[in-house]
Amino acid sequence: MAKRVYEAWKGSNKFILGGRLIFGPDARSLLVTLLLIIVPIVVFCVFVARHLRHEFSPNNAGYAILVVAIIFTIHVLVLLFLTSARDPGIIPRNSHPPEEEFRYDSSVSMDVGGRQTPSLQFPRTKEVMVNGYTVRVKYCDTCMLYRPPRCSHCSICNNCVERFDHHCPWVGQCIGLRNYRFFFMFVSSATLLCIYVFAMSALYIKILMHNHHRGTVWNAMKDSPASVILMAYSFISLWFVGGLTGFHLYLIGTNQTTYENFRYRADNRINVYDRGCLNNFLEVFCTKVKPSRNSFRAFVQEEIQRPPPSPGPREGAAGDDLGTDRRPKVEDDLEIGEDLLKISQRRNIDEIDEDIRSRGSNGPPHNTSDADSVLGSDHRAPTIRADARHSSWGRRSGSWEIAPEVFAHSNVTESRSYVTPKEARQ
Repeated sequence: MAKRVYEAWKGSNKFILGGRLIFGPDARSLLVTLLLIIVPIVVFCVFVARHLRHEFSPNNAGYAILVVAIIFTIHVLVLLFLTSARDPGIIPRNSHPPEEEFRYDSSVSMDVGGRQTPSLQFPRTKEVMVNGYTVRVKYCDTCMLYRPPRCSHCSICNNCVERFDHHCPWVGQCIGLRNYRFFFMFVSSATLLCIYVFAMSALYIKILMHNHHRGTVWNAMKDSPASVILMAYSFISLWFVGGLTGFHLYLIGTNQTTYENFRYRADNRINVYDRGCLNNFLEVFCTKVKPSRNSFRAFVQEEIQRPPPSPGPREGAAGDDLGTDRRPKVEDDLEIGEDLLKISQRRNIDEIDEDIRSRGSNGPPHNTSDADSVLGSDHRAPTIRADARHSSWGRRSGSWEIAPEVFAHSNVTESRSYVTPKEARQ
């Protein structure tokens, strides 16, 4: 059964609802963020906003404090969901390196079978034009693609993300092109929520001081310790989310990402993406969010494996030798070695027969047919076994060199067939 894209996903993301929602590998930290938002608001509604319902006239206008707190909290949670549960701008991986960039580098070669084979190389960087400036983009070995400008590979999610800003553990997701807007709105809304809770808690402390004639802040704080805790919690949180909001306001105004600001701060580079403060804000908040490049619920398409690009004529010969099956090659070489050994033994017997004839009647006549029968039947030439260290892989069979004197006493053909003793005599 064919798998869906999210089931065969090579990144570290986690999917739920059949690939409809995508999270980072640290999605569990999202539960901590939810508790840090929901628990203080529940305490606020129960111990502060509930007592303020009737403190404003006319017509119980204090209910608006409770309603605003609930609606604003829902707004923050929706923004958190839009930030953490969507594709941040992941660029799909390639199944093979870009073939149009392949080249063979003869200076970097591999020694295979005694033959120097050029190594397959392609540029590690490319230069592209952005707003009239030259920008160098890098090749990603993991995703096997050239990263577009402002794209970076997230080591946590193991994906290349467009306009990569950073990986936020509080939302359990990368922040990139498709969710940066929602991330900033989440952080800024959380800042406003902290200010709202702090202000309403302080207002309740002031009302307690006047209504009950306590006269001191200390007595009012003892009557509502929840207000004191909420004020302290909101003040501390405000330093984090408020500082983050201010920092990202600066980044948006200068059209930078967090990654670019920290990495290239000391390089004094020209920001080729800066279009002016107003246009930079319009680019972030008033442009249409690009659709995802990934269809996580689609079925995986089986891609036909394409051969690597063909090299030049000289390199092609080396590639052919490496790409062919080596077993028939070794068997051919062994048969030739067997033939040569038999030819050599045949030549030795002929020399013995000639020596006997030259002696004349000094010894009994030698029957050459017996020698031939012995060679052909009982004592076959021993089989030559290949040693792995001396095999002839990577070398063509036609490269054997046979001495001329061997040709003078044998009948060896180019077909490398097995030569029997009888065929040698004929």
